[in-house]
Amino acid sequence: MLSFLQTYIIDILVIVLYCILIFIPLLLGVVFALYADRKIWAAVQKRRGPNVVGPYGLFQVPADGLKFIFKEIIIPDGSDKVVFLIAPILTLALSIAAWAVVPVQAGVVLSNINVGILYIFAISSLGVYGILMAGWASNSKYPFFGALRSAAQMVSYEVSIGFVLVTVLMCVGSLNLSEIVMAQKNLWFFIPLFPMFIIFFISALAETNRPPFDLPEAESELVAGYQTEYSGMPFVLFMFGEYINILLMCALTTILFLGGWLPPFDIFPLNEIPGFIWFVIKITFVFYIFAMVKAFVPRYRYDQLMRLGWKVFLPISLLAVVLTSSILFFFNLAPGM
Repeated sequence: MLSFLQTYIIDILVIVLYCILIFIPLLLGVVFALYADRKIWAAVQKRRGPNVVGPYGLFQVPADGLKFIFKEIIIPDGSDKVVFLIAPILTLALSIAAWAVVPVQAGVVLSNINVGILYIFAISSLGVYGILMAGWASNSKYPFFGALRSAAQMVSYEVSIGFVLVTVLMCVGSLNLSEIVMAQKNLWFFIPLFPMFIIFFISALAETNRPPFDLPEAESELVAGYQTEYSGMPFVLFMFGEYINILLMCALTTILFLGGWLPPFDIFPLNEIPGFIWFVIKITFVFYIFAMVKAFVPRYRYDQLMRLGWKVFLPISLLAVVLTSSILFFFNLAPGM
């Protein structure tokens, strides 16, 4: 009995340690992403951005976080208080949980399961519940409208993302993320599947509520959308969850289309660089494109957003699935043939 309890406690401690090892890099990644976002927007608009708090304004993001920690948490009188407080926690927890199957290097992954891509797709689909709960529990029209917008938007673009994933999986023959990376050893998938790469990138912007698809939190008509009634740490949890999801989409773009941790060329100086460094470089590049899009692309109207998802991306992604499967079949290129 004692041995069983010791084993059980050790297993729990190992899981907690793994969670900490995932959370700390993600926390640093969010801080970097927020800082980079501000600097990139400022450069595009010929402003300086953060430049006072610490060298080059590096301490601005930690200072903002510290300010939110001491802010008062205000809960509206008419709200469902339990659901109101659970919503940001659920959003953050689901965004972190998705990283459990993301390989940052060969053999360096918390859980190398064979259905990793399905796991991420399922977790990202659950993420809408946190936003819906926040909008409904706030007992206010603006957050509720923002939550409904977010639900419709995420469902619409997850359909296109699903078909994009199908085209990649047909080329690999596996749902394991590490095997998807290794299948790109000779040719990164963004070259033969370039239209799917573009659709996935734009759908990732919509999935994470990034401009020009930030309709759920459009300040011009919804104040701050589903986050309107939140302050202090609950607001920070939503923000952290949102940016962790953005980094997840950057990581998925890297894994599915840019060769993951693989160097661009398998030559001496490049293949000696550790894989996780290539992985971080590629994620940084994809995030830079995310930030540039936010800096100079104007916001879509909601009807334009829906039209793009259902009338443009859905038919194109369906056609791509048919064409990809046909080419793989007729030229005997499919895995296992």
